[in-house]
Amino acid sequence: WQVTLVKLASLITLLHPQLLLCQSGFNAQAVTKMAKFQLSFHSIQMESPPLVKAAASIMRELCYSNKEELQAGFITAGWDRKKGPQIYVVSLGAMLLNAKFKPDMSLEEATQFSTNALALAMGRDNVSGSVVHLVVITEAEVKHIVVPGDKLPKFHDG
Repeated sequence: WQVTLVKLASLITLLHPQLLLCQSGFNAQAVTKMAKFQLSFHSIQMESPPLVKAAASIMRELCYSNKEELQAGFITAGWDRKKGPQIYVVSLGAMLLNAKFKPDMSLEEATQFSTNALALAMGRDNVSGSVVHLVVITEAEVKHIVVPGDKLPKFHDG
């Protein structure tokens, strides 16, 4: 047997156009597949694209109903016609809220905030990759941004 960990792999999954899921942890991929199926079914029932909050609610329910076997966290993010851009976190562990977050950030501020948050988390996780994958979701487009390791902010010596 040979096991290869791909530390550069993106953990971002497209659930629906303009709706993404970022996953981390044990069993996350199985839950993501279930969520994608349920969200597709929900969209057919509603005869419209799903709301971001509906996707986050599906994630919350899946995580709660599988809490004994699951060790994972999820970020559901996207854009919908009802509320515009949104981000929801479903976490089994502690959630870190950064005092630098503020509503109505510019795209540049939000991108830097997200990059900083991920760089801080990666500094505490020895299996995280060396790049940051960001996705900017607007009404007009879904844009994937990769920030290479040598461009990540440094918060400590090392």
